Amino acid sequence: MKHNFSALLLFFLICFSGIAQDILWEKSYGGVHADYLFDAQPTADFGFILAGSSVSDKSGNKQEKNLGNLDYWIWKMDQNGALDWQKSLGGNGVDLLKKVLVTRDGGYLLAGTSTSGKNGTKFHESYGYEDFWIIKLNADGSEQWQKTFGGIGNDILQTAIETSEGGFVLAGSSTSPKSALKKNESFGNKDYWIIQIDSQGTVEWENSFGGQYIDQVEAIAPAPEQGYYVLGYSNSDEGESKKTQALGEGDYWLLRLDKDGNSLWQKSYGGKDDDHPVAMIALKDGGILIGGNSATSNSTIKQSKNKKGTDYWLLKLEDSGTIIWDKTYDIGLYDILSSLSENKDGSLLLAGYARSENIGLKKTDSKGVNDYVAIKLDEKGEEKWRQEVGSNGDDILSKLIKTRDGGYVLAGTTNGLVSGSKNSIQGRHDFWVVKLGDEENREDTEGIPMVEAFPNPTSGYTNIVITEAFEKGDAYLYDVQGRLLQQYKLKNRTLPINFSSLPVGIYVVYVETNTGSDSVKIIKKD
Repeated sequence: MKHNFSALLLFFLICFSGIAQDILWEKSYGGVHADYLFDAQPTADFGFILAGSSVSDKSGNKQEKNLGNLDYWIWKMDQNGALDWQKSLGGNGVDLLKKVLVTRDGGYLLAGTSTSGKNGTKFHESYGYEDFWIIKLNADGSEQWQKTFGGIGNDILQTAIETSEGGFVLAGSSTSPKSALKKNESFGNKDYWIIQIDSQGTVEWENSFGGQYIDQVEAIAPAPEQGYYVLGYSNSDEGESKKTQALGEGDYWLLRLDKDGNSLWQKSYGGKDDDHPVAMIALKDGGILIGGNSATSNSTIKQSKNKKGTDYWLLKLEDSGTIIWDKTYDIGLYDILSSLSENKDGSLLLAGYARSENIGLKKTDSKGVNDYVAIKLDEKGEEKWRQEVGSNGDDILSKLIKTRDGGYVLAGTTNGLVSGSKNSIQGRHDFWVVKLGDEENREDTEGIPMVEAFPNPTSGYTNIVITEAFEKGDAYLYDVQGRLLQQYKLKNRTLPINFSSLPVGIYVVYVETNTGSDSVKIIKKD
């Protein structure tokens, strides 16, 4: 069955490509049960890391047992989709890993929501039904610390970013009143809840924003002068801490915060129907790009018309929140945007999928429906190309990322239905990753050294990155007097080295592989 599915999948990839973007490879990851992917991030070794949750036990290509219900599950992959390492973390409840960050110290931050108490790999009791659960990993995947934040209600983390000082801002939604670790009263049904923590997880500030009804965080991005933009969905009218009027059934609601979490201004975008934001990025030209799903045909604020049903709705804003342009993009009847990104040349990528318009076991969905869809735009939002990639099951795209070689990774979840039966490559639902090439975005690797290190200087771990493919090799750590301190067998293109026990000074890592040799100087700081 697995071989039959792979062949069928390749058939769909070829038939549904439609344009000249190269599909370099596709892979599925999972156990025999259900595995759901929520995020992905590129890594400096030209690979990427996948983040999601799994209910599968050790099976398929999942190497660790299940700890409870849904567990946090991460995969560190090389540029060809092969496994570097994977890790499961969780308690006896539902642990949903929504965000992974590649941190400045070479490690990773895992951020999500947990209903688990103190058991398994979760070290703190829960405060309410759902809490924010944060885990900081070293560069080698070992745990540094973890924190739980919450009140007595539901506190659901959606996203996180790293601060310029090496701390983190956690953004989600809360139904909790002032209780436990939540210091602000609730305003309505659900409020924005934003927490800033330092590099060790200690709270620096927290704040809540909302009106009478539902105010739900979806995205956060850095703003000038060390502040933040926070984007979410709101169906609250003006009142409480919400300073803008409702425009329709639900609106995009954007807040500009200062570095201490205080609101500087607020803006609402939408029309008379339901408009739900999903993603936001800060642009290289100083503007902001926000996007989501809109059921509004057009309005005073929304100038672009829908073609049918729900379309992607994209707005480019000045840093003051003023609209520069807005555009809609149509796939099917119910279109769901998942991800936004920007290329070095200012071109834009948006990605998502469309839900099925059909009901029942026999599906005759049109091209792009229940498939991954990536759309490349110029800086003014005009479409340059569109790529649909899908199996004959339901393919739910969560993230599009640019890898260091200039390619794109489309990452999400598939149930991979084959001839009406519920069998996918690994289990009922799998992580599914597709790598696309783009000639216009291909990176020039000429001049990149064979060996790099980040962070550098370092007080703890640094990642030694080999930028060329190899079959076998060794790395050698020397001090400034040329004494050999450690030798390592290279297993993949990233080698984490812990400098924390070494004296302050200068060190050299020399790498020799079957394809060449090079060295990099490392500065150990306090």
